[in-house]
Amino acid sequence: MSGRPKPRRAARFCRSHSEEASDSDSLNVLPSEHGNPDASGLTQSWKIVISTVSILTLLLIGLGNHMWLKETEFPQKSRQFYALIAEYGSRLYNYQARLRTPKEQVELLKKESQTLENNFREILFLIEQIDVLKALLRDMQDGLRNYSWNVDRDEDQEPLEATDEVREMSNLVNYVLKKLREDQVQMADYALKSAGASVIEAGTSDSYKNNKAKLYWHGIGFLTYEMPPDIILQPDVHPGKCWAFPGSQGHALIKLARKITPTAITMEHISEKVSPSGNISSAPKEFSVYGISKQCEGEEIFLGQFVYNKTGSTVQTFKLQHDVSESLLCVKLKILSNWGHPKYTCLYRFRVHGTPGEYP
Repeated sequence: MSGRPKPRRAARFCRSHSEEASDSDSLNVLPSEHGNPDASGLTQSWKIVISTVSILTLLLIGLGNHMWLKETEFPQKSRQFYALIAEYGSRLYNYQARLRTPKEQVELLKKESQTLENNFREILFLIEQIDVLKALLRDMQDGLRNYSWNVDRDEDQEPLEATDEVREMSNLVNYVLKKLREDQVQMADYALKSAGASVIEAGTSDSYKNNKAKLYWHGIGFLTYEMPPDIILQPDVHPGKCWAFPGSQGHALIKLARKITPTAITMEHISEKVSPSGNISSAPKEFSVYGISKQCEGEEIFLGQFVYNKTGSTVQTFKLQHDVSESLLCVKLKILSNWGHPKYTCLYRFRVHGTPGEYP
C-alpha cells in the first residue's frame, strides 16, 4: 500500500513539466507568426492600416473635387466663354466689312436713305390728308341727310341735293385718288416685259463691268453682279435699278409684245433728288429710235432723234418724227450721248406706244 503512491506522483510531475514546456513553445511560436516582417520590412497589420488610410484619402479627394465642380458651375462658364468668343468674332467681321466699303459710298447711301425717308414722310402726309378729306366729306353728307330729314318728313318731298361745296370737295378727293393710282403717260406700253416684250441680246451692247458690284460670301467677293438689259422694260424705277453700258454710246434691240404701228416713245430716268451721287450725269441725252422690218432681221427704218432733258420731268414722252406704213415687231434704241459721265450710261425705262396691228 505504501509503495504505490510514488509512481503516481512521478507521473504527475512529468505531465506538469511537459505541459509547461508545451506552453512555453506555443508562446514562442505566436510572436514569430505576428512579429516577423516580410521582404519590404512591413508587418501585415501595418499593411492593412496603410491601405485603409489610402482609400479614405482618395475618397475624400474625389468628394472635394465633386463639390468644387458643382459650386463653380464649369459647364455654364464654358458656354459663356464660347458665346463671348462668337460675339467678338461677329464684331470683327462687321468691322472688316465696314473697312471694305468706301467712304464715298457710305455718304451716298446716307444721302439716299435721307431722301427716301423724306419722300416716305410726304407720302404719309398725303395719305393722312386724303383720309381727313374723306372723313370730312362723309360728315357733310351725313349732316345734309339729317338736316333734310328733320326739316320735312314728308315722303313726297325729295331729299336736298348736295351743295356745290360738297360736290367740289368730292371731285377733288376722287381726282387725287385717281392720280395716285393711274399711270402718268396714259398710253399702252408695248415694250413692257410683263406683257411679253424682250431684249434681243445679240443686237444689244455689252453691259458695263463694275468690279465694286460683287456678291460676297463671308466677306469674300466671288461673283460680279450687273443689271441685265431687260431691266429697261420693267416699271421698277428705283436708284440703281438700271442697265449700264460702257461709254456714252450704245444700243438695245427690243422685240415688242406684239406688232404695232409706233407713234410715240417714252424715256424715264430718276431725278437728281433721289440719285445717290446727287447728279444724273449718266442719264442719256441724245438718242434715236429705229424700226426693224421683217421680223427683226430687215432694214432699219428711222423714226426720230430726240433729247432727254435732265432738268425736266423724270418721265418724258416724244412723238415720232417719221410715220411708218407697216406694223413693226422690233425697234432699236440708239444712245448717242449722255450728260457727262465718262465711264458709263444708265437706262432706267424705255417705252414704245402705238396702234396695235395683227399678232405676230
